[in-house]
Amino acid sequence: MSTPTVASIPTGHTGAGERSSLLRLYLIRGVLAVVWALAFAAVRGDQEELDAAAIAVLVVYPLIDAVSSLIDYRATPDGSERQVTAFNGALSTLAAIALCLAGAGSLAAALHVFGVWAVISGAAQVIVGVRRRGPELGKQWPTLISGGLSFLVGITYNIQAAGDNPSLDVLSVYATGGGVWFILQALLLGWKSRQLRAGTT
Repeated sequence: MSTPTVASIPTGHTGAGERSSLLRLYLIRGVLAVVWALAFAAVRGDQEELDAAAIAVLVVYPLIDAVSSLIDYRATPDGSERQVTAFNGALSTLAAIALCLAGAGSLAAALHVFGVWAVISGAAQVIVGVRRRGPELGKQWPTLISGGLSFLVGITYNIQAAGDNPSLDVLSVYATGGGVWFILQALLLGWKSRQLRAGTT
């Protein structure tokens, strides 16, 4: 699932170097998501509320996405893709601030913020995935599925937050799933690069 959307360089301008950069970015992003899930599960433990350590780790997740968006923004030419990247980076930064404030209040408030972020960033990821489909970067199925799941799961989180027993334990599952999709997209980009190299030899 998605938390961090990484926009791309338009297909006509994408070469082997740009594909390689995206591959590394997706791979690192995926690994960091899985590491974050383990860290958050460890600091949360059996606590009923969020302590300072748990809030700090919680805030790190959208910041990872914000930094990823910044890296991709700097490598993306002007155009609609760059606008989506800038939007996602700003959204993730605001989400980190909101989570810091909400986490100091209640679990329900934190889950609401995370859910809203998951919905909007998931929709943005679907848009990016559709625009990136092509002969250079492939069909982008992991990106599209991840974004769609993030959108749906975000809605579920907001419903749970409005209920009697909101829980943040689900966030580790969310991050793990998102990490797996990022890693899968990186692997597919690597496969696409090999295909294109083979086709030119």
